[in-house]
Amino acid sequence: MADVNFSPASPVKQRPDTPCADPPAPLYNLIELLFFAYRDFVADADHALEIYRFGRAHHRVLHFVDRNPNLTVAELLDILRITKQSLARVLKELIDQGFILQREGEEDRRQRLLATTPKGRQLAAELAVAQSRRIAVALAEAGPGSHDQAVKFLSAMVDPSERATVARLIGGNSAEGGDR
Repeated sequence: MADVNFSPASPVKQRPDTPCADPPAPLYNLIELLFFAYRDFVADADHALEIYRFGRAHHRVLHFVDRNPNLTVAELLDILRITKQSLARVLKELIDQGFILQREGEEDRRQRLLATTPKGRQLAAELAVAQSRRIAVALAEAGPGSHDQAVKFLSAMVDPSERATVARLIGGNSAEGGDR
């Protein structure tokens, strides 16, 4: 996606307690596994989205609006780190097709609050179930304790400055699935 906004804190930094050493050899196996795992993980949702002629951007918007009712457009932009222009097209399509409602803020009328409609909640749930099925199978194959290890690993992959925000967004209880 060309319209992604990167934070200046994004580059990986060497820990201060680590002596200056040669950079580690690239972990190609893990890099490539992440690419392939992501490809297949999103493919489950992609197939369901094709019916509506929606793409991954629609899925991300629908997911976060569904999980965070009355999310503001500004908050959504911050979560997705995309430009207003990118969001505008996707959001308009979701609103026009009846998946998301947009209303003015009660205290600040310039604020735009987003929520899913019953139709939007149904599609978001369908996509989440499809992806959860794949995750459940993978965790079962990985064995006991794999859920907690996956949570630790994925949390550690998030930029340290963003971890508290991410934990809040996913319910702060990621070790138990973060369901709300």
